[in-house]
Amino acid sequence: MRITRIDFEGEFGNFATAVRKRDSQYIEVTILTPGMPDGREHNVQADSEEDIFSMAQCLQFELDNCQGTNSMIHDYYRELLKLSDC
Repeated sequence: MRITRIDFEGEFGNFATAVRKRDSQYIEVTILTPGMPDGREHNVQADSEEDIFSMAQCLQFELDNCQGTNSMIHDYYRELLKLSDC
């Protein structure tokens, strides 16, 4: 089994999608907020725990509209790891 897409929903109409295409070295993350209705895209190295954790921090902040605790960030991190090579 291979997970290829994860959808996130945060507060106040904030959404994100993380996608990993077959044979890609990147996890493609798109963040959609009312302030960015066209979205903002990020390419995350699928084999870099540091890059994935950094994206988890960004997702948590953008989707929850606050600076989160480590446990809040790790919720996003654990999900992103499902698409990674780590």
